[in-house]
Amino acid sequence: MSRILPIKGSKKLLNAWAFYDWANSVYSLVISSAIFPIFYGALFRVAGIEKVVVFGGEIARAPLISYVTSAAFLFIALITPILSGIADYLGNKRLFMKLFCYLGASSCIGLYWFSLEHIYFSLVCYFFGLVGFWVSFAFSNSYLPDIAFPGQQDRISAKGFSLGYIGSVILLLFNLAMVMKPNLFGIETDAGGIAEIKAMRYSFLTVGLWWVGFSQYSFYFLPKGFKREGARKHIILNGFRELKNVWHQMGGQIKLKRYLAAFFIYSMAVQTVMLIATYFGEEEIQWTSDSERTTGLIISILLIQLVAIAGATLTAKASKAYGNIATLIVVNILWVLICIYAYFLITPMDFYIAAGCVGVVMGGIQALSRSTYSKFLPETTDTASFFSFYDVAEKIGIVIGTFLYGFAAQYFGSMRYAIILLGLFFMAGAFLLTRVNKTREI
Repeated sequence: MSRILPIKGSKKLLNAWAFYDWANSVYSLVISSAIFPIFYGALFRVAGIEKVVVFGGEIARAPLISYVTSAAFLFIALITPILSGIADYLGNKRLFMKLFCYLGASSCIGLYWFSLEHIYFSLVCYFFGLVGFWVSFAFSNSYLPDIAFPGQQDRISAKGFSLGYIGSVILLLFNLAMVMKPNLFGIETDAGGIAEIKAMRYSFLTVGLWWVGFSQYSFYFLPKGFKREGARKHIILNGFRELKNVWHQMGGQIKLKRYLAAFFIYSMAVQTVMLIATYFGEEEIQWTSDSERTTGLIISILLIQLVAIAGATLTAKASKAYGNIATLIVVNILWVLICIYAYFLITPMDFYIAAGCVGVVMGGIQALSRSTYSKFLPETTDTASFFSFYDVAEKIGIVIGTFLYGFAAQYFGSMRYAIILLGLFFMAGAFLLTRVNKTREI
């Protein structure tokens, strides 16, 4: 007997969609931002080395993880449009969402065995954890117009963000307790290293299990998807054809194209900061002990998360009073100042101050960038394709940003010089924003 799915706009369906944020957001906070960067640096410190041999050459830990991150996002940018076209042909987005959810979660579990001795397997797990998270998240986002009416979308999107924040913070606090007091959880030192590192390995298991377990509620109620008209032709390249059509539609949209150019430049820096902030703090700040390093870095991540909410609210009020473009210019200039300040960071207190400042501008620039883009769009019913173009541009920006960051860190032998490079991106972004035609008020 077939299962009857809830109808579009129903509370049950909306909640099921929003709950996927609760399931998968633990990856972005616990793995990407908090525990894994600390664990990664600890492995090198315990081994007493700064470089590893990969593909026959020695490379330092910071450039290595930056290059792998860059490669992962390049892969994501290439396969997402292809998979989108196939999903449209099959009318089964849920299948791909599940596939990449399970790929990401199993890769998180695989991080339990991450080691410098088996660096290739370890980096593959890190690589596919990123791929699984971002591709499944893209399919989840594409469900929004299918499950909610326009008047419901802002509210349910915000609810998803809130659920994701609450869930990820709960698991992060649990993992922090496990890392700081491993004996209370029965975690003891073994041949693989100190108890705190072993506790971090267990935290990777909790992320994978949390992600798979809680996602089942969403998968149970979400529909398979819908076959799009005309999607049966050019299946593989259909997603790229949509992006090409969007580019042609932008032909006469001077403001939109100028804005996208500015967004592409400063978004490189924003996303790179999000991905490498903890690695920077772990390596460049003079912590007095490993325990202080672990606690301090996780507290900094939580501080950024909390302040980002207030930052988004302040930015929204500023944009209402002074306009989106003017506000974005100021925010980019603030980013430049933060990058200059970050170059001189030495003590943990310096890092906490920088984390608070990053939180203020991080929460605002992402939300305001997306809403500004939506307000510059031409009259069209195909908003999904325009936002697909936006997402691909953002991912390609991450590829370039993380690669250049890794190259600068490798060339100069310090992540501090790479931070100055990011400051130049923000400066260029602010300049390009001044070129956006201001005759149309936002």
